[in-house]
Amino acid sequence: MKLVIAIIKPFKLDEVREALTTVGIAGMTVSEVKGFGRQKGQTEIYRGAEYSTNMVPKIKIEIVCPSDVADRVVEAIQSSANTGAIGDGKIFVLDVGQAVRIRTGETDDTAL
Repeated sequence: MKLVIAIIKPFKLDEVREALTTVGIAGMTVSEVKGFGRQKGQTEIYRGAEYSTNMVPKIKIEIVCPSDVADRVVEAIQSSANTGAIGDGKIFVLDVGQAVRIRTGETDDTAL
């Protein structure tokens, strides 16, 4: 099993979700996060005053999937979240040692 973590631009969430649905992903965890990378933050105007913020709003998507599907998940996220501009985000893939469905006690791939 693999844990795929993607940090994307907020307005790309619907496109990414649709792309993952076509790959067969039935569930994911989505969080609103803030961070920065090469973008180095941004300038915003609030109540007429301009201020600079060091953190850029992003969306974090977490998906646990079977190992044989992980490459397709990464490709779906990459193609649907890509704008070609700086700040498109990152994708991380990690190994998962164990998964347990709390309600039924199913483990590993059957718990997904």
